[in-house]
Amino acid sequence: MKQLITMTGLLMVLGFTSCLKKDNLDGPNASLEGNLLVAGTKNNFQTATGSIQVKLEQLSWSETPAPQEIPSKIDGSYKNSKLFKGHYRVTPYGGAFWPVLPIELDIDKNTKQDFELTPYTELSNFTATLNGKTLTLSFDITAPVEAGLPTISEIQPYVNTTSMVGPGASIFEFSDLKKTTVNKEWADMTPADKHREIVIEDLVPGRIFYVRAGVRFNDSYKSSNLSSIIEIKVPQQ
Repeated sequence: MKQLITMTGLLMVLGFTSCLKKDNLDGPNASLEGNLLVAGTKNNFQTATGSIQVKLEQLSWSETPAPQEIPSKIDGSYKNSKLFKGHYRVTPYGGAFWPVLPIELDIDKNTKQDFELTPYTELSNFTATLNGKTLTLSFDITAPVEAGLPTISEIQPYVNTTSMVGPGASIFEFSDLKKTTVNKEWADMTPADKHREIVIEDLVPGRIFYVRAGVRFNDSYKSSNLSSIIEIKVPQQ
C-alpha cells in the first residue's frame, strides 16, 4: 500500500513537471500597420471605426487559412501588433470603395503597408454654418468612377458630442431623424441631388458637437462614404 502511494505521488510530480516545460513556439510578436489612402492622393480615406476591414490570410500556415481581420480606425489607419510572423494575403474590404486586388507580403516586426482605395463617391466642399442653435451642412457629391456605381440609398448627417462620430456613433434626433431616402442610380441623380444642404435645429447651447455627413449605398456591405469631421461650438445664449 505504501509503495502504491509512493508511485502515485511520483507520477503526479512528473506530470506537474512536464506542465512546466517551456513552450518552444514563438509568440505573436509581429505587427502590421498602415493607412487607407484615397487613390492618387496622400489623404486618408474618410472612414468610421471598424467600417473597413483589412483581411489577413496566413498562407505560410495553410493553403486555405481561416481569415482574421484588422478593423479600420476613425482616422483611416489600421494596426495589429499581435500577429504571428509569416507570409500573408492581405485585402481591404467592406467600405464604400471599388474592390481592390489582394496583395501578398511577409509580415514581421514593424511591417507597414498602405492601400490606395477609390471611393464610390466623395463629399467635397463640406461646410458647417451655425446660426444661433441651427446648423446648416452643405456639400457636393462627386463620383471618381460613374459606371457601375451601386445605388445610393440614403444621405444623412452624423452629430455627436465626441469626435467618434459616424454610422453607429451619433445622436438620434440630430442624425437619424434627418436621414433622407434617395434610392437612385448615379445616372438618375440631378445636379440638385448632388448638391445637398441639411438643416439641424435646436443644438444645445454651451455644448461642443462634432458633425459630418454620409452617403450610403445599397451594396452588400450597406457602406457609406463620409465627409471630414467639423467641430461646432454652440455659444451660450
